[in-house]
Amino acid sequence: MFDILALLLLFLASLLGWRWRTLSLSGAVAAFIVGSIIYIGFSVKGLILLAVFFVSSSFFSKYKKEEKVSLNEIVAKGDRRDWLQVLANAGVPSLTSLLFVLTKDPVYILAFGTSIAAANSDTWASEIGVLSKSKPFMLLTLRRVEKGTSGAVSLLGTFAALGGSAIIAVSAWLLLPISFYEMIFILLFGFLGNIIDTILGNSFQNKYECTSCSKITERKVHCGNRGKKISRYSFLNNDFVNLLSIILATLGILAIS
Repeated sequence: MFDILALLLLFLASLLGWRWRTLSLSGAVAAFIVGSIIYIGFSVKGLILLAVFFVSSSFFSKYKKEEKVSLNEIVAKGDRRDWLQVLANAGVPSLTSLLFVLTKDPVYILAFGTSIAAANSDTWASEIGVLSKSKPFMLLTLRRVEKGTSGAVSLLGTFAALGGSAIIAVSAWLLLPISFYEMIFILLFGFLGNIIDTILGNSFQNKYECTSCSKITERKVHCGNRGKKISRYSFLNNDFVNLLSIILATLGILAIS
């Protein structure tokens, strides 16, 4: 039975996310919907785990924001999550919640924790990694690129990814009926989600070269001109890369469970 108090708290949290400019209006509506679904599956403890992701990722997206201004020319979206970004990060957790309600199979508890760990790992890597003093490099080619480039990695970002997955794994261990060893698997597969995201971002994410300034960016239009697509094999935007990496990490833990 859906608790009316939980409904009100979810509404308030979504409203505050919109007022504090961490969510767009569409993002706030989507957050309310996925939060409701997760509550049905995992009750308040599931919402707390989701809150650990949302609060920590929102904090790091705002952290040292002035040093990230230059990234606005590279990334396609800002730090306010719209409905697509919310679903890309929380769509899989909400689906695993529904599957847990329908089947009562504890494997979906692991899938739930892993999906949030993968989302948090990627977000921490992106938001903290760009603060690295040195330029990142592409994972597959080792070529140095501008900060914020999809598919690029740095030592700082890698440790941040591991930390982002770890905090969700430990929180899941404290909140959900899982063992210590299952917590370790959530941590590892959450971190693997970030690695998958990096590879997909490098290989298949849309990138464009500005025809005026030659900057590589996720934006189709830069300097008032339509950019030139730099890879014929790129066909995914950042939201779909995030979603796909979370799906693959979650399927990975399901496969070994």
